[in-house]
This record gives sequence, structure tokens and C-alpha cells, in this order.
Amino acid sequence: MRVITGTARGRRLAEPKDMSVRPTTDMVKEAIFSVVQFDVPGRRVLDLFAGTGQLGIEALSRGARECVFVDSSPASVALVRKNLEICRMQAPVIRSDALAYLSGCGKFDLVFVDPPYHGGLYDKILQSLFGFDILNDGGIILVESMYGEPMPPAAPPYVSGKSYRYGKISLTTYRRQGL
Repeated sequence: MRVITGTARGRRLAEPKDMSVRPTTDMVKEAIFSVVQFDVPGRRVLDLFAGTGQLGIEALSRGARECVFVDSSPASVALVRKNLEICRMQAPVIRSDALAYLSGCGKFDLVFVDPPYHGGLYDKILQSLFGFDILNDGGIILVESMYGEPMPPAAPPYVSGKSYRYGKISLTTYRRQGL
């Protein structure tokens, strides 16, 4: 795992010691950032289910104003902090259940959602994101899932965006429309 571009370009990130965390592959990470490349600079980002923190770190490296990292695992929180240190970055790293965090987190411009693939969390998390309405106008939710995993429809003022397939991985986007 490495930072692809920006201020921390080429830095190697610490990886999990076991399979409890599934890091996003470099190919999929490159695809994610080709989808949101113009929506990162100056924006406030949420890396939900942060794992290693690599998506949020990549966003910071590409000019995001701020990134908040959230994960319920103490090992993942420690790994995110270590990777921020490797990249000489500072950011809030919060140990919390994702659903609990969303109830009072403020507004974001970009949210990365990458929960455990077989945890049945996609519907709950997306309905919470829509319900708590944490995105600013034009904000994007980008969801990484196994290909074939059904994603719930958007709830107004959110609209479903494009879906992309990369081997066994799907990326699904949602965007918040202005009222």
C-alpha cells in the first residue's frame, strides 16, 4: 500500500497484521480518485470504516482541507494513527461505531464508505447518511462493495450516481442535490 499522488506521494503505508482489515487495492484506489479527483481539493472528507486510513490519507495528500477517520476497531484506529504519522499528517481519528458517529458529526463534502463486505451494513449506513443528511450540497458518497451487492436507492435530496466495476469490486456513488 502506498500513497499514489500529492504531498505524500510514494509513502508506503503500514498494513494490517491479519485479515481483519481488507485494504483497498491500489488499482481500486486509483479508480476511486479518478471518480472524485475534482471533488477533493479544499473539501472536508469522512473516511468511515477507515481500516488503514489509506483513502482519507490519499484525500489529504491530494489537497483535502480536513479528513476525519472513524473506525470501531482499536487496532484499526492505531493503524490509521501510524499511517498519518508516516505521512507527516494530522487528522482526527475517532474510535466509534459508524452509525453512532453519524448522528452528530456535522457536514462533509465527501464520504468514503467501505464497511466489511459481509456485515450487512450497506443499507443501514446509507439510510443513516441520507437521514442525518451530513453532506453539503453537491457532496458525494462513494461506496466500495463486492460486485453484485445490491445498493439501496437514494432518498431525496440524494440521487444515485454511476456505478463502476473493477473485477470483484463495485464502486457506487450518490450525490446530494441542492434544495
